[in-house]
Amino acid sequence: MQIRELDLKELLTAYEVVSQLRSSLSYKEFEDLIYDMRDMEYKMLGVMDGETLITYAGVAVQTNLYHKRHLYVFDLVTDEKYRGKNYGKMMLDYLHDYAKMGMCENIVLSSGFEKEKAHKFYEKNGFMKKSFVFLKSV
Repeated sequence: MQIRELDLKELLTAYEVVSQLRSSLSYKEFEDLIYDMRDMEYKMLGVMDGETLITYAGVAVQTNLYHKRHLYVFDLVTDEKYRGKNYGKMMLDYLHDYAKMGMCENIVLSSGFEKEKAHKFYEKNGFMKKSFVFLKSV
């Protein structure tokens, strides 16, 4: 078992896990967005068992006035076959160290309001609810 950065040759592998969280996202959209997000230093990280991706995290170190320098977790998902086996916690522990090495003050993420199980998971792992996210389509 290892945690490592995924490369662009592993997009299909990443998509197979990410699509369990982002079910409305087509592979083509996923691929296009990943290429667009490279400008912000978006990293695809994975808990790997050999060539099998178990947990995926899409992250970037960002800076803003509210969170200062922080690690933003855009996506965190464990393959449904492996859920409940502490792989998500393993990834969060890794992200904690990754954020420290990146001189971040916080780890920030947003989670949908209907994701009670995810909220409990994050709170159990030291996260606290700090704000609301508002969205308006254009």
